[in-house]
Amino acid sequence: MYCVRNITEDLYWVGGNDRRLALFENIHPIPRGVSYNSYLLLDEETVLFDTVDWSICRQFLENIKGVLGDRTLDYVVINHMEPDHAACIEEIMLRYPTVKVICTEKAALFMRQFGFDINGKLIEVKDGDTMSFGKHNVVFVSAPMIHWPEVMVTYDTTNGVLFSADAFGSFGALDGKLFNDEVNFERDWIDDARRYYTNIVGKYGPQVQALLKKAGNIDIKIICPLHGPVWRNDFEYLLDKYDKWSRYEPEEKGVMIVYGTMYGNTEAAANDLATRLVKKGITNVVMYDVSQTHVSYLISETFKYSHVVLASVTYNLNIYPPMLDYIMDMKALNLQKRNFVLIENGSWAPQASKLMRKLLHDMKETTILDSEMTLNSSLKDEDDNSMDAIADSIIESMK
Repeated sequence: MYCVRNITEDLYWVGGNDRRLALFENIHPIPRGVSYNSYLLLDEETVLFDTVDWSICRQFLENIKGVLGDRTLDYVVINHMEPDHAACIEEIMLRYPTVKVICTEKAALFMRQFGFDINGKLIEVKDGDTMSFGKHNVVFVSAPMIHWPEVMVTYDTTNGVLFSADAFGSFGALDGKLFNDEVNFERDWIDDARRYYTNIVGKYGPQVQALLKKAGNIDIKIICPLHGPVWRNDFEYLLDKYDKWSRYEPEEKGVMIVYGTMYGNTEAAANDLATRLVKKGITNVVMYDVSQTHVSYLISETFKYSHVVLASVTYNLNIYPPMLDYIMDMKALNLQKRNFVLIENGSWAPQASKLMRKLLHDMKETTILDSEMTLNSSLKDEDDNSMDAIADSIIESMK
């Protein structure tokens, strides 16, 4: 049985959801699952925009057949060649042998690398090329490195629909509600959308900024991403989030305390600092145990807050391994424009702060506040002034 929804009168969502997958890209936990979005246009010619992951291919094929009826499929547009969107290309070609594949030159290279036989079926397009499928006219816009080099987006100039590839996507399966105005996005979706962007696309802020500038010159009525809800209003909210994330500007003035603790002493110091901040009027404070929180959540929250406290034990004369992994992920994802505070703990030869400072030094427009602190095994009464100084320096820097 097919399960589809109309986007417009002649455009259908024919994707599906995977609630069984535990790790997206075998890295990122997705407790709410994920949607794989594909769209089918019924014009004088029929056009499929992207396919889906192999895990839901059966439902996907039923959806296409249910919408097409007795018609054949004329074209499939591949905006992004990653397997969660392109795994079913060959199955489409087998079932609809006259279909033509529209994509960039780089995407065609990737198709051959994945073993897809596209000989005689390929239409390569470049930035600014156009096609007409009847009453619908589209323009293809290159969007390299969002987040693969072959990516393009497709804009339907007839109805204002932007097929945005992985841009504007989100983790999370769709529970019957397809559109952004059918959900409470700020309550139920923004954390998954941020975690998706920051971990999947976050490294490529300049490329996202380039796409946003292109998008600002077209009259968008609907945004159809490859994951998550379809947007048909409130574009300012979504574009503002993407603008901040891609410029690495924090969404909020607040303090994120991330601690690495072995026996609870560094955690106790983190709790003490959080309490001091709240008592001094800074209530936007969150705390995370670096060993208990998956790094994808830590990265997402780091993109959100203006100030980050790193409290780490020294482990084998190095940074505590989970803390080191977190910092290396920050660097890999090009995080910038944050204020850091460093706290180290050690019973002998504490040096985590020195090593963390060295790593953070390479990150652009990063400020490391001078109120650094060393704990010798545990927090003591004589550390009271130092802890107060840290809290005060954070508050001062927020001004």
